[in-house]
Amino acid sequence: MARAGLTTERVTVAGAEVADEVGLDQVTMSRVARRLGVKDASLYTHVRSLEDLRGRIALLAADEKTVRIAEATAGRAGRDALIAFAGAWRDYAHEHPGRYAATQAPIRIDPDLVAKAPGPRRAIELTYTMLRGYGLAEPDLTDAVRLLRSAFHGFVSLEAAGSFAHRRSPQQSWVRALDALHTLLEHWPPPGEGDSR
Repeated sequence: MARAGLTTERVTVAGAEVADEVGLDQVTMSRVARRLGVKDASLYTHVRSLEDLRGRIALLAADEKTVRIAEATAGRAGRDALIAFAGAWRDYAHEHPGRYAATQAPIRIDPDLVAKAPGPRRAIELTYTMLRGYGLAEPDLTDAVRLLRSAFHGFVSLEAAGSFAHRRSPQQSWVRALDALHTLLEHWPPPGEGDSR
């Protein structure tokens, strides 16, 4: 019998809190059970496995991050939208490192859960809407999405790892990088010779 008050949502949130504290790769069913004050076996009524829990953490984080980005970019366009979007992404990664890691990890997630979760789908819609403000259409939209995701994820990952040891602050570099991305998006290059490969 499941412990009273224990739900899939509570287990997922507890797992997300553990991930933020010790890292996603250190999340175990035992750690989550201890946090909730239950035996390990109690969790399996609510999540099937550790991979299932990590997938649920990823979907929770995707929803949370998307809400932040939506709130930050509401009513904005162009450079303002790009800066707000990137800032919300970076802030979430700093405040919730374990959850953020889950959104980037190659976790096998139950397709039924993905279909019910609004976060991933809304994240794509928000990104494409912002980029359409720059006049981009396919296939450039997909290329630009991949560029931004790579730039944002690369920057926050290196920053979190303490890899920016130069005396110039990461914030100054972040601002300049966003200026450069804005300029590139405004002057997106035409298709090149290798575009058809």
